[in-house]
Amino acid sequence: GRVKSIFVYPIKSCRGISLSQAPITSTGFRWDRQWMIVNANGRMITQRVEPKLALIEIELPSEAFSESWEPSSDSYMVIRAPGMDTLKVSLSKPRDMVEHVSVWNWNGSALDEGATAAEWLSNYIGKPSRLVRFDPASQTRATDPEFANGYKTMFSDQFPFLLISQGSLDALNKSLKEPVPINRFRPNILVDGCGPFTEDLWKEIKINKSTFVGVRLCSRCKIPTINQETGIAGSEPNETLKELRSDKVLLPNKKPQGQIYVGQHLVCKDCSTRDRGNVIQVGDPVHVLQQVSSTAEAAA
Repeated sequence: GRVKSIFVYPIKSCRGISLSQAPITSTGFRWDRQWMIVNANGRMITQRVEPKLALIEIELPSEAFSESWEPSSDSYMVIRAPGMDTLKVSLSKPRDMVEHVSVWNWNGSALDEGATAAEWLSNYIGKPSRLVRFDPASQTRATDPEFANGYKTMFSDQFPFLLISQGSLDALNKSLKEPVPINRFRPNILVDGCGPFTEDLWKEIKINKSTFVGVRLCSRCKIPTINQETGIAGSEPNETLKELRSDKVLLPNKKPQGQIYVGQHLVCKDCSTRDRGNVIQVGDPVHVLQQVSSTAEAAA
């Protein structure tokens, strides 16, 4: 296959940015899930609870996705949402910290993007909210050691990268009355030129100079049911996925846990050992170096 699309989501659970290339770091693509919206208790806010986050658009300087670029004092992330004035957030590192920030079972500190961003988000969401930024200088968020021991991420749900194939999306859409776009599944890498759900089997792949390890199939929450253009939730595609891609179907010999699977979580095996060349581009070939024999084996 080849890389068809690359996406980053600078603010967790907000709209993604489609890119022609992206620099790779040990915690994921540069800028991916580096920010997060939290409530008054420091707990993450996502589309699961506030689907209108799907309508928040993010813009970063185009040069921000060059490998060696560093922000200056006049470099900004621009944030837009329906009915709101444009918000500009400096890419320079903030001075203040917020304690007791949490993502799932991780707790730590984060950089505070200040009162203006907090007021903007609180007005849009309708409840007290703040924008925080991951601080890799003082914090480490390890991935689940059962699946990816020794790796780390920022504010993504579980792992640094998510890959899905166009073939999988096409196969699903043939079973749906109304097809859904790839943004329902929020991948980082969309691959074309391979069969439906063959990415389930990939244990090790190489893209450009970087080697990725497939660590776990992605079990999906309700976010794929949220229309990313309107912020309105429905029942599909999850109802259909229960018939096609549930643990009951894929793992018939195991007690079902009510999971549905689309996509493969990845970690980058060698990106922290090189100073240069950690970039992938749309059009790059995807070389499968190692794979398992069945989806059941991958999901087990």
